[in-house]
Amino acid sequence: MAAYENPRASVTGREIRVQCRLSAPAGSELGWQVFDAENGRWVAEGEWMVATPQADLTLRLPEAVGRYHVYLSLRDPERGWWYERGRPFVLLEGLVEEGRVTVEKIAIQTLRRLAWQAWPSRLWRVLSEPGQALVQHRRLIRSLVRRELLARYRGSFGDLLWTVINPLLLMLTYYFVFGLVLRSRFAGDPSTEGFVLYFLAGMLPWLAISESLARAPVVLHENRNLIKKLVFPVEVLPLNQTAMGLITGLVAMALFLVLLWVLRGHVPMSALAIPLLLLPQLLFTAGMAWALAALGVFVRDLAHLMSFALNLWFFLTPICYDARALPAAALPVLGKNPLFVLVHQYRRVLLEGRLPEWEPVWKLYAVAIVVFFGGYAWFARSRKTFADSL
Repeated sequence: MAAYENPRASVTGREIRVQCRLSAPAGSELGWQVFDAENGRWVAEGEWMVATPQADLTLRLPEAVGRYHVYLSLRDPERGWWYERGRPFVLLEGLVEEGRVTVEKIAIQTLRRLAWQAWPSRLWRVLSEPGQALVQHRRLIRSLVRRELLARYRGSFGDLLWTVINPLLLMLTYYFVFGLVLRSRFAGDPSTEGFVLYFLAGMLPWLAISESLARAPVVLHENRNLIKKLVFPVEVLPLNQTAMGLITGLVAMALFLVLLWVLRGHVPMSALAIPLLLLPQLLFTAGMAWALAALGVFVRDLAHLMSFALNLWFFLTPICYDARALPAAALPVLGKNPLFVLVHQYRRVLLEGRLPEWEPVWKLYAVAIVVFFGGYAWFARSRKTFADSL
């Protein structure tokens, strides 16, 4: 059984000399690997040497600024690295700054113990960083949204009026197809007026979510110059798309409320509960946007696949038809769709004058929070490789 004793390190320039007493089986080899401390990705590997009772080797950290973990471990040609099998190894934590290398810590570790020690800080970082990004970069997000709105409609006849015209034309198109041509109706109100209101109420969350997620897979590609040439907070780019979708949704909401007032003569007081639905909608959209943006860096066809997925998602959600038209066996499965819940609750609040249902809404919040933090965790873990992959 291998044993390491009294590991120590000294720095000369950019080189680190590591020494320790070592008890190892005859014929064993000693080597080292370098990992990025932030995301755990493998960076480099040094030469192997025959293990001796007094280990003495020199290593170099990468040139790039950052924190690195060096695993100094025994290995054998047949079974590979001993540390991967749960055996102890020497962990060196190093910091590379501009022209300077520092050894912050050197100790004997195991992978299990290292994972146990690291998870609280990683969990806290995942939970705190999204909120910090929103607060610290709120002016940048606002500036990016304004720039994209102006760039999207610059030179057109309608200019910013297209932020109103676009959702209006889209809703009119769907109404023409499903309301007039296919003559779809909702059981709660089978009149043409009732179909218009139920259909448009279901479109409100869809417009906001679909616009954000359709563009999320390409947002990092479109801004590759910012990512490669500047120290830029890339996490705000998916948030920018979420904000663009929110603007579309709010414009559509204003148009819907005007129409509701015209057709029914009033807007129910329960409409004041809409922010209770907007919050999980935004959390879910932001988490999905982060995940899709990160995945889109590595899967170039994701934007095309997402277009198909959104079309399928639209028709699996009872937006243009009554949910009662679905097979009874499909409802327990399709009912877990977050958009299914949002559509039903929007209609309940805006058209039926009732407050949101407690059980589906708290489950929606739970899913949205998991997606929000999970999407950010995946994005943060992949962030270091964006500049090289784009």
